[in-house]
Amino acid sequence: MYEGYLRDLLAPLGIYDLTERSVSGAAVCALGTGLDDISDRLEEIEREALTATAEDEGLDRREALFARRPAAVTAEDRRAAIAALLQIDGDSLTPEAIDRTIRGCGIKARAIEMGDGQLRVIFPEVAGEPEGFPQIQKIILDILPCHLGVEFYFRYLTWEECEAAGYTWAQVEAAGHTWESFQLAVPPEE
Repeated sequence: MYEGYLRDLLAPLGIYDLTERSVSGAAVCALGTGLDDISDRLEEIEREALTATAEDEGLDRREALFARRPAAVTAEDRRAAIAALLQIDGDSLTPEAIDRTIRGCGIKARAIEMGDGQLRVIFPEVAGEPEGFPQIQKIILDILPCHLGVEFYFRYLTWEECEAAGYTWAQVEAAGHTWESFQLAVPPEE
């Protein structure tokens, strides 16, 4: 790219032999290659410098600023998690702000204010304990203010739901449920 630009720039002067076998031509080729390498590196630095466009090193360096890595995996989700964590400030103690931050970290959870300094964290789209819960728990506890009591609530099938659905043991056995899989056969939330 830059080699062609330099050749086009110097050719009208007529004082350089710009053929490939000449010293001047080799120098222009070397300079062009060096400038191409610098240009590529600068493009990469510019991309990684902004959270909105970072893909690798920029995301890794920002995530290193936090006590825990967000639960997000894809570059897009990691960017959203970093943006959510960077928004935490002294005014981030409302349930809505806490919810926004938790969801921004890639965690599908909701914080519900229970009163008396207690929060309940629920996982509405998950039956049972969510996958990777130990990491999720650490992230949430790092986000939430330390003066709040936090209770994690997991959703399992209740006897009341079994009765409302009219389940019989014959139906449960016919579906091939184990006790563990039956606990997780939670009806969809309305």
